Amino acid sequence: MKNNLILKQLFDTRSSTYTYLLADSTTRQAVIIDCVYEQHERDLSLIQELGLVLVACLDTHCHADHVTGAWLMKHAISSKTMASARSGIASLDEELTEGDKVKFGERVLTVRETPGHTDGCLSFLLDDESMVFTGDSLLIRGCGRTDFQQGSAKDLFSSIKNTLFDLPEECIVYPGHDYEGRTSSSIGEEIKYNPRIGGRANEQDFVGYLENMVLAHPKQIDIAVPANLKAGKPEADKIPVKIDWAPVITTFSHTLQVSPQWVAGHLDTLHILDVRTAREFSDEMTPIKGAQNIPLDELRDRIDDVPRGKPVMIVCRSGRRSVLAFNILRKAGLVEVADIGGGLLRWEDEGLS
Repeated sequence: MKNNLILKQLFDTRSSTYTYLLADSTTRQAVIIDCVYEQHERDLSLIQELGLVLVACLDTHCHADHVTGAWLMKHAISSKTMASARSGIASLDEELTEGDKVKFGERVLTVRETPGHTDGCLSFLLDDESMVFTGDSLLIRGCGRTDFQQGSAKDLFSSIKNTLFDLPEECIVYPGHDYEGRTSSSIGEEIKYNPRIGGRANEQDFVGYLENMVLAHPKQIDIAVPANLKAGKPEADKIPVKIDWAPVITTFSHTLQVSPQWVAGHLDTLHILDVRTAREFSDEMTPIKGAQNIPLDELRDRIDDVPRGKPVMIVCRSGRRSVLAFNILRKAGLVEVADIGGGLLRWEDEGLS
């Protein structure tokens, strides 16, 4: 077995997406699977720190829960964009089909078509069959949903049973998402224990399970799918401008966002603007220390009440209203403004005060 593989598993907390960076330690050639737009700087920094040459950005499918970072990476370091020929993604450098080989140095990923979650789902099998990157087709003790984007429970059953479960039982499964903190599984484990398709479950069991699930649509679907059909290329066709006054990320919708942890450690140098209603501010979740309260529906008329001396960090309960507040302040001419990602819900979840 070859032992020259570098594998980095990275995580996006907003969408619970796993990104995988694989490299040949001898040649330093690498590929990245399912990179996330907002994590571009993180991924690019890691590639550069490790001295890697990125050959390609691979997307397992056209995602509905996050925007791919493929276009950003191609723009930054000339890597190729690759996804399924059936994905509907425009302007790919290479359209992939069953059995295609993606080479990086001495290592190879083989393309396995695993449709069902979407028409254009792929899994990527490492050359020695020691690991497989399954995207949203096979998850740890679960699988992708099939209720949108040309999904088919019957196709997904076939993809898992006849393609993925045909791999060696010791083959490690690296999924596209996990919502419980689990990082990997194995084909053998999923054959035995996957509650949707493992054990003695047949097609009728599996299809009945999926077709009777009642799930909300992904929160970012209206932004993510159109963007991913262009490989993550923004309307402005521009790389996000680097900011030096805070460690912000630029979302695909051009909102500047900063982590609650960083804000908590720099409260003395920031102005916190809480845009919840006055009742929420006084009676519900505890405000961040020193926060100014201007309800969102009053903000346009009270722009002059927002101090200009420090960067303004905007917060609300969940991080939704604060995005609109960000746009209002930027249109009013404030430059050093950012949204606190996840709002007070995430602030409390992370034990900040």
